[in-house]
Amino acid sequence: MPRTPIAKMSLAKVYPLLVQKAERRGRTREEVDEVACWLTGYDAAGLERQIAEGVDYETFFSEAPALNPNRALITGKVCGVDVAAIADPVEQNARYLDKLVDELARGRAMEKILRS
Repeated sequence: MPRTPIAKMSLAKVYPLLVQKAERRGRTREEVDEVACWLTGYDAAGLERQIAEGVDYETFFSEAPALNPNRALITGKVCGVDVAAIADPVEQNARYLDKLVDELARGRAMEKILRS
């Protein structure tokens, strides 16, 4: 079975998995929403609307109100892939989101996660 490219993955299917990852470690959906909104510029209602509409990652990031310029400060690996080395912007932004949720799940302080 061929792999679905990240850009075509449904946000409505992936987002609950990100929330579960955080909740397993004692974090909340609100915190996941906060990092997602920080990354993309959506407000809570806009994020919910995108999830409810079932948009794919490509649409989610292309319609983002204001991708945070500090996202380039996110470093490290997700699934063995260095996020800074990813050439495709949609895949890179998706991995940035995953990395932020990883940091959240590991108990990192929100100020550090949001690169404040």
